[in-house]
Amino acid sequence: MPHVVVTGGAGFIASHVVDAYIDRGWDVTVIDNLSTGQRENVNPKATLVEGDVTDADVVARVVRKGVDLVNHHAAQIDVRKSVADPAFDAEQNIVASCRLFTAAVEAGVKKIIFASSGGAAYGEPQFAPQTEEHPFAPLSPYGIAKLSVEYYLAFFRNVHAIATAAVRYGNVYGPRQRVDGEAGVVAIFGGRMLRGEEVTLNGGGAQTRDYVYVGDVVRANMAVSEQDLTGAFNVGTGIETSVVELAQKIANAVGTPLKASAGPAKAGEQMRSVLDGTKLRKAAGLPQPVTLEEGLRPTIEWLGGGRSR
Repeated sequence: MPHVVVTGGAGFIASHVVDAYIDRGWDVTVIDNLSTGQRENVNPKATLVEGDVTDADVVARVVRKGVDLVNHHAAQIDVRKSVADPAFDAEQNIVASCRLFTAAVEAGVKKIIFASSGGAAYGEPQFAPQTEEHPFAPLSPYGIAKLSVEYYLAFFRNVHAIATAAVRYGNVYGPRQRVDGEAGVVAIFGGRMLRGEEVTLNGGGAQTRDYVYVGDVVRANMAVSEQDLTGAFNVGTGIETSVVELAQKIANAVGTPLKASAGPAKAGEQMRSVLDGTKLRKAAGLPQPVTLEEGLRPTIEWLGGGRSR
C-alpha cells in the first residue's frame, strides 16, 4: 500500500484528509505538534508522531525511504499573527517547508502536495472569480509565505524532478473546525450563536469570501494524490458571500435570530476573495461543490454536540 506523510494531520482540514487516505487503504503517518490540532481528530489507524515540522530531527525520522507522498498542511494560519510577527511566520511557513521538501527529495518521495491559499496569495480581485492565472498581490505576510512556498515547490519540481501540486483553498469550513481559533469564521460564529451570544462583524461585515466545505477540499486532495495532476489548482466554489450574509445563514441554520455588533477591521485583511475551481473539477472529474446551505447543516450539527468521525 502507498505510504503518505500528512503534516498538521491532527488539524481541522488535514484530519479529514487523513481519514480519506485511510479509507482508501493508504499507510498514513501524521506529524503534528498538537498546538492547534487535537489528538482525538487523528484516525486511530494512522500513526501519530507528536512533533514539529520545524524540527529537522522529527522530519528526518518520519520522511524516510518508503514514503511515497508528502501532504503538507502544517502551518501558522493566523493572518494577524503574521502581520504582528512576519519573521516568525516566515520561519514557520517558509523555512520549515523548505526543509520538509529537501527531506522529501532525499528520501525519494514521489510527490509533494502543499495546502496553499487562493485568496491570500491573489489579494484583491482584479477580476472575479479568480482563476489560477490571476496576478499575485498578497496583502499579508501569511499570503506572502504561501506564495513563496509555491515558488519553492516549483524549484524542487524543476531542479529535483519531484512531482508537486499546490491546492489553493478558499475559506474552508466544516466539522472539527475550532470555535476558539483565530481563523474559521463559520465555527466561531456558529459556536457563539449556539451559546446565545452575539457575533462581531469586523470592518462592517461587507468583506466577501468563498466558503468551501471541507468535503470538497478532501476530494481535491484525493484527486491530486491519486491522479497525475501537478501544478496549482484552486479549490473554491466561485460564489462570494459577505460576512453579514454568512452570519444570517448561520443564524438560520442554528434557528436563532441574528445578534451582531460592529468591530474594527483586521490589519492585512482583504475585502474580497472568490475562487474559480473549475480547472481541477474538470481535470479530475469532480462533482459541483457543496452549497453553503448544504455544508452548514452538518457543521452546525457537529458544533452543537453531534460529533462523530
